[in-house]
Amino acid sequence: MKKIVDDIRLIFKCCSLYYDDGLNQQEISDILQISRPSVARMIKSGHENGIVKIEVINPDNVAFGNLEREIEKKFGLSEVIIAASGNAALTDAINEDIAKETFKFLSRVIEDKDFVGVTMGRTLLNLLQGHYAVESKKCTFVPIMGGMDENRYDIHSNYVAMSFAKVFHADCLQFFAPLVFSKPDMLKQFLEEYSMQRIVKAFKKISIVVMGIGVSAKETSTLVKAGYISEELFDKFIELGMVGDAAAQFYDRNGSTEQFASFNHLIAAMPIDDLKKVRCRVGIAAGKNKLESLLGAIKGKIINVLITDSESAEDLLNYKE
Repeated sequence: MKKIVDDIRLIFKCCSLYYDDGLNQQEISDILQISRPSVARMIKSGHENGIVKIEVINPDNVAFGNLEREIEKKFGLSEVIIAASGNAALTDAINEDIAKETFKFLSRVIEDKDFVGVTMGRTLLNLLQGHYAVESKKCTFVPIMGGMDENRYDIHSNYVAMSFAKVFHADCLQFFAPLVFSKPDMLKQFLEEYSMQRIVKAFKKISIVVMGIGVSAKETSTLVKAGYISEELFDKFIELGMVGDAAAQFYDRNGSTEQFASFNHLIAAMPIDDLKKVRCRVGIAAGKNKLESLLGAIKGKIINVLITDSESAEDLLNYKE
């Protein structure tokens, strides 16, 4: 056993001198007092046994590293992940690089037995269009909002939860509820029903939430297009300072939801106040005109992790009060 340990230490030492210190094989031979062919053999063994790993680094990841740290420091975010901007003009467009970075992040932070909340919408749907190799997780994906009356079933949080579960070979729950109720009391009574208790209790177990960030543009708003909110009320909320929504609940540039409580209290979803208590709150946003909605989500502590593109990241870095 001692010989095996000594051999591993020698392999590690040779590889360290060669790759970390930049010494050539002859210099290593002279230092360690072993033959040059032995040094070459040790370095080769380091590759074969996984002591040395050669990885091609995307130069964008290196270039964006400083930008990520600067934005984290500026806004007090736990983590910022930046991908190169795509060419799409749509505000909810998600390019392949952002999708890859998102799944890399989730693979890193999700642990077995975690409950992971997801919202609805085209942003998360677009994430799921590609095929990404991830490690299987014994976790449970939970839709944190309703939406049965939407014709586009593929943007429902139920469908999104099932799709994430399929990618990670995980479990998922379903939340069978309309998104918008006519009265707060009706919503309260509905959630108190026995059939709803499993999903309501699951909300309290969620440790990670993955959400798209809605913008204050009715031309692209899923809520407006689906008829969840009238254009007139949407315009009124914009006049009151609305800049975006998270889980179909509106907020202003400081992240306050107070001005929009009359609508937010009708939404069958995890309330934003509860959402803020979740340990890891991941906001995914890319494309044009995201600055105001991102600022509101960040200032209001609605998100503490941001995955975005370089264009939106530069806008955040250059932002001044």
